[in-house]
Amino acid sequence: MDLGLQGKRAIVTGGSRGIGKAIARELAREGVDVAIVARNKDALDAAAAELAAETNRRIIALSCDVTSRAQVDAMVKEAASQLGGVDILVNSGSAPGGSASAIGPIEGLIDEELIDDFNVKYVGALRCSRAAIPFMKQAGWGRIINISGANARNAGNLSGGARNGSLVHMTKTLAVQLGRFGITVNCIHPGTTRTERTPSLLAARAQQLNTTPEDAERQDFLPDSPRGNAICRMVDASEIAFVTAFLASDKSWAVSGELVAATGGAGRAVYY
Repeated sequence: MDLGLQGKRAIVTGGSRGIGKAIARELAREGVDVAIVARNKDALDAAAAELAAETNRRIIALSCDVTSRAQVDAMVKEAASQLGGVDILVNSGSAPGGSASAIGPIEGLIDEELIDDFNVKYVGALRCSRAAIPFMKQAGWGRIINISGANARNAGNLSGGARNGSLVHMTKTLAVQLGRFGITVNCIHPGTTRTERTPSLLAARAQQLNTTPEDAERQDFLPDSPRGNAICRMVDASEIAFVTAFLASDKSWAVSGELVAATGGAGRAVYY
């Protein structure tokens, strides 16, 4: 299917690695020029060079701390200047899982970690959206995709789960505000996702369980998988990217203010 993305311009935060990098790669494969954003300039430059060589599209690296409004505004302005505009924004910047102190009893919660987590993922996405929206309004077309997380649906993480839930609310609110300008806003809940970090994490887990990484993956993820032992596996970052590319396209015009769970079918809850 031709998604009609040839010549579009995108900003992807968290684009130097993991899900963000996979999304930048897939958008570029669809003909999009992409500004990837993160704090580590060296990692960004390496990722930009890799993706540009692989996709033959323009990939620019912009270092930015999304907790700073001034830096975000300057980054979006620079992206628009270099790319000729901003059509697509993917908010994918955050530390996986959220604050470590927020997993467990409330007595162990460290306030500063919780606040920083929200400042990066939720308020950071707000800052980036606010800066990019004027360019989309000017064009009369835009796509904002927020990468959240399936732990929003599970009690137990006072930081990671809560910040992800807040992104869903922001998604619907912006969709209502921006629809008349030709801008759609949607959210994706990835489940546990295979990225560059996964092999080392599985190796450490296998050592704990005295087994192989493959068996460790099956033991940890089979209980929540509807697909059985034979094909039990994590969702790959590239599969989150496929969903994102669709939501970034004209083909997704009918979908706005919605949440897409991309977990491989994990979980048994029914949502109406």
